[in-house]
Amino acid sequence: MSGFLLECDSSVQGALQKHLALYRIRRKVTVEPHPNLQVWAVLPGSPEACGAAPLQERAGADAILIRDPRTPRMGWRLLTQNEGPALVPGSRLGDLWDYHQHRYLQGVPEGVRDLPPGVALPLESNLAFMNGVSFTKGCYIGQELTARTHHMGVIRKRLFPVRLLDPPPTRGIAPGAAVLTESGQAVGKYRAGQGNVGLALLRSEKIKGPLHIRISKGAQVALAASVPDWWPTVSK
Repeated sequence: MSGFLLECDSSVQGALQKHLALYRIRRKVTVEPHPNLQVWAVLPGSPEACGAAPLQERAGADAILIRDPRTPRMGWRLLTQNEGPALVPGSRLGDLWDYHQHRYLQGVPEGVRDLPPGVALPLESNLAFMNGVSFTKGCYIGQELTARTHHMGVIRKRLFPVRLLDPPPTRGIAPGAAVLTESGQAVGKYRAGQGNVGLALLRSEKIKGPLHIRISKGAQVALAASVPDWWPTVSK
């Protein structure tokens, strides 16, 4: 028996299952959740370790270990019914805060908070950099626009990692908050984040200047955007 395992945001698991069932047509394909499998992220201990390969891909009855297909900066993905750290020699157990902090620093969006349905566009979200878009197979909603934009090579806005340079408000930065230049010109919107790091959809030519978000009348939070070093050179 052959099959595929799909990892998704748990908040939309039911919606994804119904969506996939719509396209099953008359084929004998079963779409079902596997709550017995736990997903672990095995992150590199340092940037230098990203390209190293101390682990070996494996697919056994007790565990599946593969490279994270998005970028070497995100290390490995481990699926198992057992305790993950026990299967990775020399590892230490972190928590979700560590994981999200790491991926925001790397500019990797994930889930419906970072990629809201009906709002996030594949190329602006850098999915083409993360093996998330194929330009050689299949048809999908929005394919013509995505392919045309890709081949024209003009993507004016992208999702950039940002770091807050001032203490954020207690409730954090509201999703969709306008990002402004020093002169008050709007250059994009804050998408999501954790602590002092996050993601913002910004005009590429404006990311090098001073930026800020107004959080209340007379108060603002300065932020700095950066270009991840794992992005293709042509996009920098």
